[in-house]
Amino acid sequence: MEYILALIVILLFTKVAGHLSVMLGQPSVLGKLIAGIILGPAVLNWVQPTEFIDHFAEIGVLLLMFIAGLETDLQQLKENWKASVAVALGGVILPLIGGYGLSIALGLPQAEALFMGLLLCATSVSISVQALKEMNQLSSREGTTILGAAVVDDIVVVIMLAVMISFLGIGDGDVSLTWLIGKKVIFFAIIAVASIWLVPLVMKLASKLKVTEAVMSGAIVICLGFAYFAEWLGVAGIIGSFAAGLAISQTKFRKEVEHRVEPITYTLFVPVFFVSIGLNITFDGLGDQVVFMVLLSIVAIITKLIGCGFGAKLTGFSTKSSLIIGAGMISRGEVALIIATTGLSAGLFPQKYFTSIVLVVIVTTLVTPPLLKAMFSTKQVKQHNNFDVQA
Repeated sequence: MEYILALIVILLFTKVAGHLSVMLGQPSVLGKLIAGIILGPAVLNWVQPTEFIDHFAEIGVLLLMFIAGLETDLQQLKENWKASVAVALGGVILPLIGGYGLSIALGLPQAEALFMGLLLCATSVSISVQALKEMNQLSSREGTTILGAAVVDDIVVVIMLAVMISFLGIGDGDVSLTWLIGKKVIFFAIIAVASIWLVPLVMKLASKLKVTEAVMSGAIVICLGFAYFAEWLGVAGIIGSFAAGLAISQTKFRKEVEHRVEPITYTLFVPVFFVSIGLNITFDGLGDQVVFMVLLSIVAIITKLIGCGFGAKLTGFSTKSSLIIGAGMISRGEVALIIATTGLSAGLFPQKYFTSIVLVVIVTTLVTPPLLKAMFSTKQVKQHNNFDVQA
């Protein structure tokens, strides 16, 4: 019954920490992330990483991105596709160069340096989604561009990882780049067809069932089904659940699903996801890697901010909006952790760096919410002042 106690502690601490964070003028998600660090092995050691926590957290992030899809304006997403591609490419090129250059300067071998650069290319917007949602900016032009760029970023980084494993790894070297790209094309083609024809049909049939919460059950089946299909074809599960949300948002059941999925998601699953990130922190054996960790964190933050921001600027965004988009792409989250684990098993970097990399990933995750809030606040103040001048 230890998992029951863990859930009780997580729910209590995340709500209190989130409230304190808001009282201090920060997004509640920042407090929840810090709660995970305090509860975990790094400080109090009241909650340990377990398979149960991992599974709960995975469902939490899938549902979080599902809600993001439900609330995303598909038309605006289509209109901003050029900006999304530019932002994603800027957020891959500069972090790759920065991570590689820093690693070479610190004396790492070529293969390990390349992997460090690749690791910094990753982006996970699950934390940004929550911060944007709290500020009612998820459907803004900046928010939509961030979501679109995250999809492109995932595809590019996964392909780069496969190429690197094929040429530099010690694992399976028989990776076909053509088949790898083909799987991505197959995924998006099938998801597009399913979104147009299958999803409306499933939701309509579910609504006719004489059982409780049939529509909600149909929506969850679609969400998890899309996520599983995405993982099966080598695309991040969060992209699949986001696509499921987009598909259902085009049906008449959007409001009903959104109204019913949010309470259980934010009450139970999402708090566990936030805490699970902090549970990965441990300070054992980091004495000789502090400089490496600090420098890599700085490079990780600056290269995403500038690289993605430059991509946004090139496609017509103002400087302030470009920086907001760059800030929203900083968090590496669970995507980088998955890449790090894959790289470790493929022999692309030694075990001794793993904890430092996890800490760098968490630093980028902690920085994102307050940075987004500060930049949006500055933008709103500027817009208010411009309005006063015009008036």
